[in-house]
Amino acid sequence: MPIIRTNPVTPGQRFRAANRPAVTDARAERSLVAGKSRGSSGRNCHGRITMRRRGGGHKRLVRILDFKRDKFDIPARVQTIEYDPGRSASIALLAYADGEKRYILAPQGLSVGGIVQSLRGDRRPDDFSVGMALPLALAPTAMPIHCVEMLPGRGAQIARGAGISAQLLAVESGKATLKLPSGEIRCVDARCRATLGSIGNGEHNRRSLGKAGRSRWLGIRPRVRGVAMNPVDHPMGGGEGRTSGGGHPVSPWGQLAKGLPTRRRSKNKNTAILVRRNGRKVKRS
Repeated sequence: MPIIRTNPVTPGQRFRAANRPAVTDARAERSLVAGKSRGSSGRNCHGRITMRRRGGGHKRLVRILDFKRDKFDIPARVQTIEYDPGRSASIALLAYADGEKRYILAPQGLSVGGIVQSLRGDRRPDDFSVGMALPLALAPTAMPIHCVEMLPGRGAQIARGAGISAQLLAVESGKATLKLPSGEIRCVDARCRATLGSIGNGEHNRRSLGKAGRSRWLGIRPRVRGVAMNPVDHPMGGGEGRTSGGGHPVSPWGQLAKGLPTRRRSKNKNTAILVRRNGRKVKRS
């Protein structure tokens, strides 16, 4: 859907650019929603802030999504395409032939009345349609996929944002090589499941909230620049008049903010990475 700009009759509408995804006018399925607390405002069990600039926000209901797609070989009809306040992508309500209903992320090209299916993986299908879930060993190469598992049976963890998709490069010796939306190339088990197609609502990244209050509705608090603080509060604070910091940008605790890798070298998933997101190949000793 295109980006919509309205005639500004209020100051908040002057810089607002909204995207209107194609969703049906229907209420959420009551059996697939759950209440959500107002959150911890970024605080841990000791009350200390571990995630800054979090807090407030509007009350929302959490939609329970099916990321495992473990209802095999039963066709399901798309009943509605709905808005989810907790994510950037739209969701689709599936009505299975046995009467059960489940939510999934709505891929691009899926419409109301369409038929989707989750294959067990015994045989390769004759045709590949958008929304079909199947193991990576049976998926066609060079086709966009989303909702990819990192471990078999764990549920989708990769490529779940609006308008993005991963790409299957090759399958060999029980391992599938994927190119992730960040540009990283990694290997996963070929038994991991994925959904064909790219996620819809690709215009989400072109929207503009228009005013600060709309960010507060989303639970995002203001961000204060380090150079605007006092020296006691930030390493880049202080100075006579306006300054640009005078050094390399750092966090309030002195951690370099640009160019320093933050991924742990001892992480057990590092062995699965072939090419990092910056384009550098991983050297194996």
